[in-house]
Order: sequence, then structure tokens, then C-alpha cells
Amino acid sequence: MMDSALTEDRIEAAEAPVALRVRAPGTIRSVDRALDLLEVLSRSGGALALSEISARSGLNASTCHHLLATLAARGYISQNGRSREYMIGNKVFDLSDARARQFNLIEVAMPRLRALNEATREAVHLAVIQARELITVAKLDSLHAVKVDSGFVGKSNAAHATASGKAILAWLPEPEQRAIAEAKGLDAFTENTITGLDALRAELALVRRHGVAYDREEFQPGVICIGAAIRNHTGGVIASVSCSTPTMRASDEGLARVEELVKAAAAELSQELGSRSPA
Repeated sequence: MMDSALTEDRIEAAEAPVALRVRAPGTIRSVDRALDLLEVLSRSGGALALSEISARSGLNASTCHHLLATLAARGYISQNGRSREYMIGNKVFDLSDARARQFNLIEVAMPRLRALNEATREAVHLAVIQARELITVAKLDSLHAVKVDSGFVGKSNAAHATASGKAILAWLPEPEQRAIAEAKGLDAFTENTITGLDALRAELALVRRHGVAYDREEFQPGVICIGAAIRNHTGGVIASVSCSTPTMRASDEGLARVEELVKAAAAELSQELGSRSPA
């Protein structure tokens, strides 16, 4: 039986040049290449034949075959018995689920919240919807001498009236949107609050179209808030980040800047949580 190290050496000697990617010093080449193959499959959008994997990875077919066989034996990829094409295996999803269970949303988000707070000098919030309740789980107050009441950490029945709530509601299935509206009501907090389900649906359609939610004095007079959704590794919306500013500082130019900063913070957090979905 041929020694495994010798087998790998012969495979490497015969292969074509690999993709021109700088590899970190001190790494194990075979492990690095196996991860290259996983990344090729993860970006493919479907199953791939051995020849296609070889072409995309820059590794020869023999090397790919050996690495794929090892990954398949551990469940990280699977192979269609008829087409012989390869795809991501269930073990990868197990790892993704484990990562999701391990992360602390507030801990992960806090550096981004602080950066947004410092860049805008306005109040920022991190919110989730759980059991049909809008819950602000973290907030940072404005750095200005004149500031708005940035609310409190805890539950609120104002998902329909806040940017943080609408940023999440917009991406929920319509039956869930309706269930939340019916369970919590569409109470009027100001004369600008949306209190009709049809009007709320139209507003949420705009949120989906533009990737950002606005609260234009709908929850609190004299306050405008801008929010954007945060996605996890499955692409699902799990939270929102928002920024509140008093109308006295809300110029068109200033709001446009805050909007871009909020969207960027949400996108960066989503990426950190493993999302590849667009905002």
C-alpha cells in the first residue's frame, strides 16, 4: 500500500499551477486546498462535476478527487449517485447552525453600534422581534448636547411606528406581518403614525425596495429615525440597527449621510454573521 504522504507528493508534483492566491505562512497546503474546494462549491449555486471543480479551483482533477473523497467521507460534501456531481454536504450546515447558537448578537453588534454612534453622533439602537414583540436589546445615546429621548431597552408594541420595527417587519412573511399587527395593534403614537394595515403594507414594500426604513415623527414628535435589517447566515432577517435624530438636525444632506451609514452598519453586521444576501 502506497504511503499517503508519498501519494500526496506525487499528486502535487503532477498538478497544474493552483489559483494565484497568496497563502498564509505556516498553513497546511492540503487543508487549505480542501477549503478552496468547499468555497468553490459554496459559490456555485448548484452541483458541479469534477472537471468544473478542477477548472475553478486551479487544481488538477486527481488532486481534486482525493480531496473531495476525504471531504465526502466526513460529510462536508455529497455526490449525486447518478450525475456524479458534487455539492455541499449536511455537515457544513451543522457547523453553520453551531456558529449561530454560539454568537451573542449584542456582543457582535456593539463595535458597529459604537462606530455608528461616533460617526453620526446620534442615538443608535439594536432591535429584534421575538414572540411578536419588538424588543430593543441595546442602545447608545446621542453624543450631542441637545439630544432626543432615545427610549429604553425592552419591549415595545410599536413595530409599525418605528424604523427599527419596520426594517424587520418588511422581510417577514405577510401572514406574520398581519399576525403581529392583529396581536399588538396599530396604535397611533403621533398624527403621523400608520394605523391601517393596507398603508403599512405599502410602507413595508418601500422598505424592501430601498433597503431602509424611515420613521418620520411616527413614534415621537420631533424625531426622525432610519433603520436597516440585519441578516444571519441563512439570509433571514434577525434584527435591525437604527439611528434617531431630532428634526432640528435633520437636513436632507444629513439624513442621506445617516441613511448610508446605517445601511453600511447593517450590511457589515450581516456579513459578520455569515450572510451573503443583499440588503
